[in-house]
Amino acid sequence: MQNFRTDLADERRDLFRKANHLENEIPGIEAEEVQKDKYIKLSKVKILNEEGANAIGKPIGSYITFDLKYLNVAGDEEIQNAATALSEELKKLIESKVQKADDILVVGLGNEKVTPDSLGPRVISKIDVTRHWFTYMPQLTDENTRPVSAVSPGVLGTTGIETQEILKGIVENVKPKLIIVIDALASKSMERISSTIQLADTGIVPGAGVGNKRSELSEKTLGVPVIAIGVPTVVEAATVAADSLTIFIKRLQEEAKSNQFLNELNEENKYEMIKEVLQPNDFNFIVTPKEIDDLILNMSSVVARGINMSL
Repeated sequence: MQNFRTDLADERRDLFRKANHLENEIPGIEAEEVQKDKYIKLSKVKILNEEGANAIGKPIGSYITFDLKYLNVAGDEEIQNAATALSEELKKLIESKVQKADDILVVGLGNEKVTPDSLGPRVISKIDVTRHWFTYMPQLTDENTRPVSAVSPGVLGTTGIETQEILKGIVENVKPKLIIVIDALASKSMERISSTIQLADTGIVPGAGVGNKRSELSEKTLGVPVIAIGVPTVVEAATVAADSLTIFIKRLQEEAKSNQFLNELNEENKYEMIKEVLQPNDFNFIVTPKEIDDLILNMSSVVARGINMSL
């Protein structure tokens, strides 16, 4: 498996197939693509067994990736359409895990003071919380309302407490039947920054995509099912440089100025060579685009609306 930093299952699948020259699907994995409309495409990757899990380095389970075009310039209609598409798939996952009236806890991971990492807290500020209604306003609570609570636990660097420890305490006292976790992810492509949503029923390992792994948040560690909603907000500098080199070599080849070395230089070699140059001097930065403020604003609206509609 190539060592690109990416949290996206469909990217890891594509990398494995390319590296191993596979025409057919990876053993232990099922995949399909669905074009919802001209702006929204779904990629569904289902990891069936350990063979598939080991191949792409993701746990057994279902991963649904939404590719959303032009979200950086989206208006309310485009945001609503994306939220509707997310809610449809999220609702299916929720209904497969819990009953209609079961309590759900929504958790927004990340640091609200760091824009690329602020998606989770921003989503939480827009969630319709209803759990307290059942205690203080039962007569005004619609029978179709589900108890929903929400929390943004902060990050280890500012709280001194692992997120898993905080959530274990909440689970013990609040007793939700399902947890929905929102977090920022890493991608291997600049094109997917804040234009992609990954939905997974396997939980999440916060910080894994940027080499800062925290304790796993999953049914195994928390005792209740965990659905993860992730949005790529950063890429690795080596990835950006490798993509640039790909374009450079393509231009050279188009102009017939290439040599044998350039012809044989594959994607993994380019990435590892650039990474080797950057890392010793701590130059292998994690980067994000200059429009990240607008992208996070729009994507937090998509995710929050999608969650609210699904609940």
